[in-house]
Amino acid sequence: MKKRVLLLEDDRKITELLTEYLAGFDYQVWSTSSPSGARGYLKKNNPDIAILDVMLPEEDGFSFLRSLRSQSDIPVIMLTARGELTDRVVGLELGADDYMPKPFEPRELIARMSALLRRADRQGQDSRPVEQTLAFSNLEILCDARTVLFQGRELPMTAMEFDILYHLARNQGIVMSRDRLTELIHGEEFEPFNRTIDILVSRIRHKLNDDAANPKYIRTVRGVGYLFKATEKPA
Repeated sequence: MKKRVLLLEDDRKITELLTEYLAGFDYQVWSTSSPSGARGYLKKNNPDIAILDVMLPEEDGFSFLRSLRSQSDIPVIMLTARGELTDRVVGLELGADDYMPKPFEPRELIARMSALLRRADRQGQDSRPVEQTLAFSNLEILCDARTVLFQGRELPMTAMEFDILYHLARNQGIVMSRDRLTELIHGEEFEPFNRTIDILVSRIRHKLNDDAANPKYIRTVRGVGYLFKATEKPA
């Protein structure tokens, strides 16, 4: 089945290029230059992945991303001419999974899309984690279902957020370096800018109401990475 792509982009040439190029890799693209049009599409459709520009008519892509994340955890790639570090940080903090500045190489975009979709589809694959459930105080990680329960309620998690939390919790008591976490969630071929893991951990902490200064779950090991330390529920 073809993967469905929501493309929110106001450059007609880029839209035409990507629509044709992605079709060659068996993607079905629905494109618009209007955030309101994209919202109308989302009311009736559930795309597998979204590619968002930042500079848009009506409102910027960051605002659209914020509203999208309030209702969906689909993978999101920000694709924009604004490639400054600050913009990348803002996009990731708001819930983007990846960020590519223009001009870009379409083959790289395909590779990044494929990586994000593989993680999102992992629930239906045979290569699942061995543990069925990782259970801690007020926190349960249902590995096969890729679901997080916090204080008895399901916690919305993007694929990348889930993967980081899973790997930290699975290795409880072991310091996980940023490089190791990057390798586990992206693979060796991925080269993010050096704040990606920090921003993703910050997003997870926010959802868990975990204070970085007095953490209950994720501790920062200065200059190295992160350590998951929580009270396990008795079997």
